[in-house]
Amino acid sequence: MARWSHLASLAVALALLQAASSEHWLNDDFFTDGNVRADYDASGQQVAMVSLNQQSGGGFNSKQKYLFGEFSIRMKLIPGNSAGTVSCFYLSSGDDDYRDEIDMEFMGNATGQPVVLNTNVWANGDGKKEHQFDLWFDPAGDYHTYTIIWNPDNIIFKVDDNVIRCFKHYTDLAYPNAKAMSVHATLWDGSYWATEKGKIPIDWAGAPFTVSYQDYSVDACVSGGSCPAGSDKWMSRQPSSAEWGTISWAEKNYLRYDYCTDGWRFPQGFPGECRRN
Repeated sequence: MARWSHLASLAVALALLQAASSEHWLNDDFFTDGNVRADYDASGQQVAMVSLNQQSGGGFNSKQKYLFGEFSIRMKLIPGNSAGTVSCFYLSSGDDDYRDEIDMEFMGNATGQPVVLNTNVWANGDGKKEHQFDLWFDPAGDYHTYTIIWNPDNIIFKVDDNVIRCFKHYTDLAYPNAKAMSVHATLWDGSYWATEKGKIPIDWAGAPFTVSYQDYSVDACVSGGSCPAGSDKWMSRQPSSAEWGTISWAEKNYLRYDYCTDGWRFPQGFPGECRRN
C-alpha cells in the first residue's frame, strides 16, 4: 500500500511538472529576439506578445531542431489597420540559399479588409510554391489555432479544425525531408511586399503593433534523437476524404493566389507538382 501511495505521488508530481512546463513554454522552448515579452492570462497560461515599431520587430525561435512532426500555436493578430505587417509561424533550416522552410505568414490589411494567410514550402532554396487565402474570420477578435503537419509524404496546413492545403511529396521533385528545422514566430515590416503587393505600407501612427501567441504545442522527432511515442499519428498522416473536402472548400471560396496558375511567373512552364495535384 505504501509503495502504491509513493507511485501515485510520483505520478501526480510528474503531471504537475508537465503542466508547469507547458505553462512556461516560451522560456522553456525558445530563444527570443527584439520586442518580445511574456505575460499570463486569467487561466494562468503563458502568453507571448511580439511587437513591431519603427525601430524593431521581434520573434522567437526554438532551442531544438526537428525532422518531421506536428506543430501548432494559437495566435491573436493585430486589430484594426495592420496593412504592411507580416506575422509568422514557420519552420526553417536556416538563412542560407539552400534552406528548407514551411511557412504560415499572415499579411496584414487595411481596416475591414481580410487578412491574407500565405502558405509556402521551400525545398533546397526553391520557395515559389505559395497558396494564399483570405481568412474567413476576424483573426484579431480571438485566438485561433494554426497547425503544420510535416512528414515524409506531405505537408498539411490547418486553420483551427480545417485542413486548407496539402503539399505532396513526389520522389522526383524537391521536398523538405533531409534538413532539420527549428520553429519560429516573428513580426516584421513587410511594407514592400505584404499588402496589395506593397501598395499599402505600414501606417506607423498605429504603432506599436502586437501579436499574441499561446498554447504552443510540438509533437516531433528531435534532430539527432528519437521520435516520441505515438508519432505514427502524424508520421503517416494524410488528409481524409472529409479533409480533402475542406481543402476544396477553402480553395473555392478563399484562395486568392495559386502559384500553379501564375503563367507570368513561370513562362517556361509550371513546376512539376502543378500537373499532378
